[in-house]
Order: sequence, then C-alpha cells, then structure tokens
Amino acid sequence: MSIKAGLAALMLAGPAVAQDVADMAPRDGWVVIATDKPFDVLVDDTRAGASAGGLAVVTMAGPTAAAANRRITIPGNRVIGLYNNDYAVRVLRLSTAAMIEAPMRAYVTENADGTATLSYKQPSVILAPYVADAPGLADIGQELDAAFAKVADAATD
Repeated sequence: MSIKAGLAALMLAGPAVAQDVADMAPRDGWVVIATDKPFDVLVDDTRAGASAGGLAVVTMAGPTAAAANRRITIPGNRVIGLYNNDYAVRVLRLSTAAMIEAPMRAYVTENADGTATLSYKQPSVILAPYVADAPGLADIGQELDAAFAKVADAATD
C-alpha cells in the first residue's frame, strides 16, 4: 500500500480516540479532590475561586481543544496557573532560582464518569528544594498552601 493510500485509509477510519487513562489518584505532595462537577464547571469554578485565595489566573493551557481539532478525543484537561505579584516579588527577593516555579498550577481533569477532579502540588513542596538556600521560602510556601486550599474550597464547594 502506498503512503497516500495508507493516509487516506486512516482518514476514513474516523476520529482517533486516545487511550483511556486512570482518574487522578492521590500522590505525595499533592492535593487531589474528586468532585461531582462536570469538567467545564470545575474549570470555571477554579478560575472564579482564585480570588478566594488572593490569587489571579495568570496562565491556562490544555490539550483537549487542540486534540479535538486534530480529530482526537481525549478527556478534559486544563492546567491553570495561579499567582500574584506580591508573591512574585517576595520570592524573587529570596531566590531567583525559585521563581521558575511561578506560576503555581491547579490541574482540572475529566474523569471517566464525566465528573472532574481538581489537583495541585502543594506550594510548600514545590518550594522545598530552594529552602536550604533561602529559608524564608518555607513561610511563603505555607502561605501559598493556605491560599491554594482556599481556592480549592471555593472551586469544589
């Protein structure tokens, strides 16, 4: 079969479907909150909940729409970067290297049953590798842990 014929056969076969992946599971250093909310609702609620933690949405990315444009169906998946300038300035005063971790991210994933899960790495865990050189980052990590908990509470309420 020629390459053209093979490509035509693939295109006629219909949309590709990505292999199912397991729902998010608890893991060390993460907070994982399963909800009854649909994916799009949890994304919107997480974005709206950012202010509850004194944070702002500064980035958003996800492969779902781009995959759909390629005729590939995958579960909803959105990474939401949360931060604020106060934390940025404070972190930079202590460690230029630690700023690579900003923004810190919330992760909304669609589950096999149509519900969605909100997950995030605890900011104190993210900043831990830099604390030996900048002990004040431990305090900022704890503050950000509390801020992310407020975001999660608002989003999953």
